[in-house]
Amino acid sequence: MKEQEYDSLKAFLDEKVEAYNRPDFITNDPVSIPHRFTSKQDIEITAFWTAILSWGRRATIINKSTELFKRMDNAPYDFILNHNEADLKGFLDFKHRTFNATDTLYFIEFFKCYYYSHNTLEDAFTGGSQDVHMETILINFHRLFFSMPVYPERTRKHIATPERNSACKRINMFLRWMVRNDDAGVDFGLWKKLKPSQLICPCDLHVGRVARKLGLITRRQTDWRTAVELTSHLKKLDPDDPVKYDFALFGLGIEEQF
Repeated sequence: MKEQEYDSLKAFLDEKVEAYNRPDFITNDPVSIPHRFTSKQDIEITAFWTAILSWGRRATIINKSTELFKRMDNAPYDFILNHNEADLKGFLDFKHRTFNATDTLYFIEFFKCYYYSHNTLEDAFTGGSQDVHMETILINFHRLFFSMPVYPERTRKHIATPERNSACKRINMFLRWMVRNDDAGVDFGLWKKLKPSQLICPCDLHVGRVARKLGLITRRQTDWRTAVELTSHLKKLDPDDPVKYDFALFGLGIEEQF
């Protein structure tokens, strides 16, 4: 793509970012779930879990996430740290697509062990370093998430990793929520150790389709290498905050059927 073409594309996508990166975007999007909470830990837990459940219709994702956290009395951090065995019976019939009670109980156990010794989920991604490539960050997080002495093998499919060449769309979306910090009010910007420039654009079939039409992707499949390719092109539009264009690509794909 020639420099003049990048300039034209940037003007077009910047306009779309302005259209979709705004508070009224929140209402019908899964990001509305963590926006219901105020404490850092509640936001982290609900954002991560909602992101992992984010496949299918947005309305269904919001409804199932609402149901899940209602079972925790809408106090997930307190529930995770202070629940007893009897309290866990309330999750035995929870299911969203292939995410079932086994997965739910493991998530609760992981968060319980993790938050007993950490104040923020950010540490699970940074590991004390701010300058590691995102591919390494996500691989290390996946290994940490399944570092418990016993874990259900079936749950591994719900936490993506570049080691399997996954595009890692849901975790990249979660990281966008936590790291990006602007005045629009959609993303939270709670985490400061990671920089927006390190993020990888969430890439699913809709975003990939739009990106290919715009010449931002040449690869036909949607995998980790594709997400990296997309992000590298978006960095030419904004090197400091390339993932802001997720709003534009998503809006064009879902809202405008581009």
